[in-house]
Amino acid sequence: MTPKNLPADANPRVPAAQGAFHHYIPVQIRFSDIDALGHVNNAIYLNYFDLGKSRYFEDVMHDNIDWRDVGVVIVNINCTYFAPTLYEEPIEVLTKVTEIGSKSFRMEQRIVNTATMQTKAVCYSILSGFSRLTMKSVEIAPAWIEALEKYEESALTK
Repeated sequence: MTPKNLPADANPRVPAAQGAFHHYIPVQIRFSDIDALGHVNNAIYLNYFDLGKSRYFEDVMHDNIDWRDVGVVIVNINCTYFAPTLYEEPIEVLTKVTEIGSKSFRMEQRIVNTATMQTKAVCYSILSGFSRLTMKSVEIAPAWIEALEKYEESALTK
């Protein structure tokens, strides 16, 4: 994928992206995603972000993921909505890892209208290394760190 740099959003409340996004996927809005106000329901955005995360992990780890024991779990997620998304809008989810610690990493995601480049929502997540066997946090596997830094073309460990 060609890295995608987002232009400054017309809405001054939208934070600037932390560099280019190497991963983005189109999202098909379903009729069932629309609420009584005629736009995508706020809870559905988290489904879109999950889709972006899972496709990101597949691309980063080259499909070498055991979905029954991924090795990471979401421990914090924050979503800020900036503009409603309507049924006919062409949107995509942009995903990137911005920082890696010993036991966790930070992820930034955005939902963007591809025709206008308007940012609809921004999501920041923290994912922790996790052992399904012990049900406790663990260090991020070196294979994950290596793959994430290679994919993002950046040293991300702090």
